[in-house]
Amino acid sequence: MRMTHWIAIALAAGLAASGCAQEPAPAAAKDTAKTLITPDAGTGKLDVSVEKEAHAAVDRALSWLAAKQKPDGSWSNPDFPALTALPLWAFAKAQHKDRQAVTAKAVKYILACARENGGIYKDVAGKGGGLSNYNTALCMVALHLVGDPALAPVVLKARQFVKQGQHFGGDLYEGGMGYDQGTGRAYTDLSDSVIAFEAMRLTQSAEDLRPAGEAKADLDWEAAKRFLERVQNKDESPENKGGFIYRPDESKAGATTNADGRVVFRSFGSMTYAGMLSLIYADVAKDDPRVKSAFDWSARHWSLEENPGMGPQGLFYFYNVLTKSLSAYGREDIPVKGGQPVLWRKALVAKLLSLQKTDPDTGFGYWINENGRFWESDPVLATAYSLIALEVALGE
Repeated sequence: MRMTHWIAIALAAGLAASGCAQEPAPAAAKDTAKTLITPDAGTGKLDVSVEKEAHAAVDRALSWLAAKQKPDGSWSNPDFPALTALPLWAFAKAQHKDRQAVTAKAVKYILACARENGGIYKDVAGKGGGLSNYNTALCMVALHLVGDPALAPVVLKARQFVKQGQHFGGDLYEGGMGYDQGTGRAYTDLSDSVIAFEAMRLTQSAEDLRPAGEAKADLDWEAAKRFLERVQNKDESPENKGGFIYRPDESKAGATTNADGRVVFRSFGSMTYAGMLSLIYADVAKDDPRVKSAFDWSARHWSLEENPGMGPQGLFYFYNVLTKSLSAYGREDIPVKGGQPVLWRKALVAKLLSLQKTDPDTGFGYWINENGRFWESDPVLATAYSLIALEVALGE
């Protein structure tokens, strides 16, 4: 990662996991297509035939995930419950014949990972430990989306845990989120931060269920804005202006030295969309120069063939955060220089449909990245990212 690397989000933050084959489930029935209404009076409306194809692709992928779920309810590497939370998120937002059974097993597994301190993670040796912030944030969103009021106490404790993970101390990392809380090291990055910011916003309504007299949990959003200011590129070159980097002192896309001898970190696609989405979650107005400049960067570097600045690395996370960011921004067309505006929903759906692979034994569908960076060679992770992206693009 990240959560997944919503998740090395990142994931561009590191999970390494592998799928687990089980007996295939019978083919699922296709969902009934509906006409998609978008905020922009038809500009982003999908053709009914394309929408039917997209729903069929979603159903095939959910069937594939159902067949890959382990007996204990987890998917992929059980050391990282976020790898179960992401498929659960996809199931919670969709209709599928196995939804109830799959969801119940996944919820049971995630609850088994919940701790008294509110975190939802396992202890894992190495840098970042069990990625406690990352796993907790994704798990609490998935539990919240299930819609069972009985899960509210776990979600509320998780919100307190994530709140405590926001870094303070007056350094360049202040206001952001890192992988973990246990090491005490000064470290935050935008990949983990957007996952936490999103989790706190998406589960905000759970606070209505908090017992009277108990303090509500929320982030310091002003500190979050200051962190985002430090990871948005100030370099005036078209390559970088308005884009975002991984953390204040690093870009996964590398750096250059300008004519003045100053080191400039390169902006790149997945983090620019993550930064744009984070600004919106932090209640920065959509016409604010910070948000507009991030959108302008995305228009100048529009591509679905790669994660701009990173090539194939983190490609499915890129699709995931792109759809959420542009949907939240509320604009359906991308003004590409020298060509017709791109209708991003149509383009994104078409791209994901073209990339879905078919399991020859079952006929079910899945996605996988041949580039293993950020653990996307795990088909469970790539498939969950793709499903959530399709669900957002379909307005679900």
